[in-house]
This record gives sequence, C-alpha cells and structure tokens, in this order.
Amino acid sequence: MYNLLAVSYGEIFLKGKNRGSFEQKLIEQIRFSLKGFKDVKIYKDLGKVFIETMHENDMDNIIEKVKKVFGIVLISPSIKVDKDIELIKEKTIELFKFLSNNQEIKTFKINTRRSDKTFPYKSMDFSAIMGGVILEAFPNVNVDVHNPDIHIYIDIKHYAYISSEKIKTVGGLPRGTNGRALLLLSGGIDSPVAGYMIAKRGVEIDALYFHTYPFTSERANEKVKELAEKLEEYCGKIKLYSINILDVHKAIKQHCREDETTILARRFMMRIAEKIALEQGIDMLITGESLGQVASQTMKSMAVIENAINIPILKPVIGMDKTEIIDIARQIGTYDTSILPYDDCCSVFAPKNPVIKPKLQSILKSESNLDIEGLVEKAYSTLEII
Repeated sequence: MYNLLAVSYGEIFLKGKNRGSFEQKLIEQIRFSLKGFKDVKIYKDLGKVFIETMHENDMDNIIEKVKKVFGIVLISPSIKVDKDIELIKEKTIELFKFLSNNQEIKTFKINTRRSDKTFPYKSMDFSAIMGGVILEAFPNVNVDVHNPDIHIYIDIKHYAYISSEKIKTVGGLPRGTNGRALLLLSGGIDSPVAGYMIAKRGVEIDALYFHTYPFTSERANEKVKELAEKLEEYCGKIKLYSINILDVHKAIKQHCREDETTILARRFMMRIAEKIALEQGIDMLITGESLGQVASQTMKSMAVIENAINIPILKPVIGMDKTEIIDIARQIGTYDTSILPYDDCCSVFAPKNPVIKPKLQSILKSESNLDIEGLVEKAYSTLEII
C-alpha cells in the first residue's frame, strides 16, 4: 500500500539560518540507518524530508530503522502521487478501503495542507471535496471533525502525499550538530543509557572501554562491542577505543591503600580518556554516573576523581534512580546485553570496603607512590581501535 515515508522533525524548525545544515545532517543519518536497503531514495519537497522505496515489502523494516534516528519526531507511511485531482481521489479511496479492512471505521476527517499555492483549491475547500468523495464511496461512514475514528492527511507539495498514521519517534537533534564527546562505556546498564541521552542532543559520540585482560574475559570485551553496536542504531557510527589498564591496577594494589583502589583507578581512567579526547579533537567526556549508586559515585568521590583532569564531563543520568535508567535501557535494547554476567575491570579489582568520602590530600599522597605519567603512557600503548 505505502511507497513512502514522510518525515516530520521538531527542533530543527527552530534553527533559523542553520536549518539547512541540520537537515543535511539528518539526511546523512537516515542514509546511514538504511544502508542495508536497496532502491531507497531520500529527498526534500518544500520543507519536508521523504523516504521513498521501490519495494513495499521493506516498508515495515524501514519504519523500525527510521524510528531510531535522532532529529525526527513523527513519520507517516504515505502514498505519493502526481497532483492530478482524479488520481488523488482514486488513491484516497484506495487508502480508506485498506484502512477499513483492518479496523471498523464509522467516522473520519480529511486534513489538507497546501504548501504549493499553485494548486487550484485551498486547503479547506479541497478537504470538503475529498470528504464528499469518501462519503459517496463509503455510504456507511460519517464526517466527525472533532473525534474521528481516523484522519486522512493530504499534503500538497510538488507531489501529493496521502497518509493516515503518524508514528511517534525518538525526537532530539541530528547526529553531528552539537559537537563530539567520548563515552566511557563499561559493560553495565548505565553508561549505554548515558551515551544514548547525550547523542540524542545531536552529539557525535565515540566510546572508550577499559579492560584488564586476562583477568577480564574475551566474552566481556565482546559484550561491550555488542553494546556499541546497539547504540549505533541510534547514534550512528561509533569508534570504539579499548585500553588495557591491568598494570595500573597492579601498581595501585602494590603501592596504595586498598580502600582507595576504586578512586585511584578512576582517576587514571579519566586521565587516559582526557588524553584520547584531546588528541582526537573531542570536546567532552560522558559517564554513566548516578549520584549515590556506588562508592565512586558519592559527591566527594566524584569531586576527587574529576580533580585529575580539566576536560568537562557530561553526566546525563546523575539524578536518575536505577529503575528509570533500566526503563530506558530496555527501551533502547541494551538492557539484556548489559546484564550478561561477565566481569568488567572495576568489579574484578573492587576493594571489599571502598572509601566513600575520600579526601583529596590522602589520594594525592597515595599517587605520590606511583609513576603516574609512566603508567598512563604504558596503558595508552595498549590502545586498540575497534
């Protein structure tokens, strides 16, 4: 039935003179999401983006992909026809009959929008004409302008587009319109959600994963790769960095207090992440910290950890409880992967009784026993790009 998707976007309309560049970024991301489909055409017609396919059987799968593209608020499966009035009548009747086969329809409303002012009828006049066409073809239905069973939308541009359903999508801003950030991606529930939430604001994200192979397994590494792939469905292509910090943990264990292990290790992670970000021209870091959830996420802990670097850190889930984070993880499809029982580097070397109110002076004293620069460089030498 449908050969096209009409794309509606929200905040892009507010971008004034920059709107064209936002639209271009959106089209690029739509193309990325649909790279596995053949004979798909993406184009603009009088201020709106359309996705046309030569294969109607692909439409349901295309809808599922496009629903995940940031910057889109609604999509409408549509029929595209020339602006021939008789042809519009024919296809509108055909659509109404198709809808009647799937649900009981007693009332309807026609909504016409005429963007092409050369079309001979004004919007309300053409809606009245098409209402009469439906009433004649389907005598058992009535017009209801207030609460109809279905709406029929007719959008007159360079072509005529006929639709009924408006499918809500993720919204946000197109990828690449709001800078770049580096996500510290663990194998847990929180960090993929944090990456998703920042990417939704138009931020292009890369990801960094720390491991302690062979103390963490290859299955744990594969788990993180899978999480990155799931995020790509929303965020676009993600460059995944992998760093082995086993020597950092060994040095901390040998020379520092056990209860400070987590704080010290996190400070090293931040230093390494900052180094990658600065070398790659990345503006900020992203973490999945939720206030008070674990020992390293108390206010004092976070303040001491962040003292190690100068680059800003985005923390989109900081004020959310675990239930809220899990709800989003389920929604975006990362939850089932995140709960797979493979240890990450933090859990493997976690102390039995971690300090929850660390003092900066005590941490700095412990770090005086370590070759900070040497350990950072040694860890950095293990860098892999996936």
